[in-house]
Amino acid sequence: MYKYTRIEVVLEMQNLGLIPVFYHPNVNVCKKVIKACYEGGARVFEFTNRGDFAFEVFEELIKYCKDNLPGMIIGVGSIVDASTCALFMERGANFIVSPVFKEDIAILCNRRKLLWIPGCGTLTEISQAEELGCEIVKIFPGSVYGPNFVKAIKGPCPWTSIMPTGGVTISKSNLEEWFEAGVTCVGIGSKLISANILLKKDFSLLSERVNSTLTLIRNARNRKKKINQNDI
Repeated sequence: MYKYTRIEVVLEMQNLGLIPVFYHPNVNVCKKVIKACYEGGARVFEFTNRGDFAFEVFEELIKYCKDNLPGMIIGVGSIVDASTCALFMERGANFIVSPVFKEDIAILCNRRKLLWIPGCGTLTEISQAEELGCEIVKIFPGSVYGPNFVKAIKGPCPWTSIMPTGGVTISKSNLEEWFEAGVTCVGIGSKLISANILLKKDFSLLSERVNSTLTLIRNARNRKKKINQNDI
């Protein structure tokens, strides 16, 4: 059973603006990565369902965070069907992220009042997802859609909360583009948790990256506020 309500998860995503995204078959590597992200200031983490027995790794991570990282909210990504969704829900997933829009996943999550973030590629899909109770929609890969897509959606639908994943980097200019376009938060995988960091086991560098990325996001949001104020 999940520990955090969907409202609590949404508020934390909105507050920090960053969701590290990661998968590794070795649970010890996952623990070191999530600890480093936590020490850098992240409080939401997406573990992606990408390999055999990923649910067993996830189950260990949930227990580890409960005992060692108070306040860390862990969810699962790359969920494409309701049966897999149920598997992770029973192991304590606090939110579910999907690359696709699937009504059966929405129904299952809504029964338990669990946050569900579907992948949507059109305004019609976004509207349908919101009709089914979606709080945040995912656009993936973000590199295909880009910040201009977000601006176009936010025009007629300013209430829509959007999280791009894929195509988001940790550079100042890239983050400014996304947040000035109006995203609620961003999911970042290998651009944040790089192969080089894993190879060198430089987890202190990962903590620094997370911390600096959170700072850039705060600055980008402040910049957007100033731009909006000047437009009034």
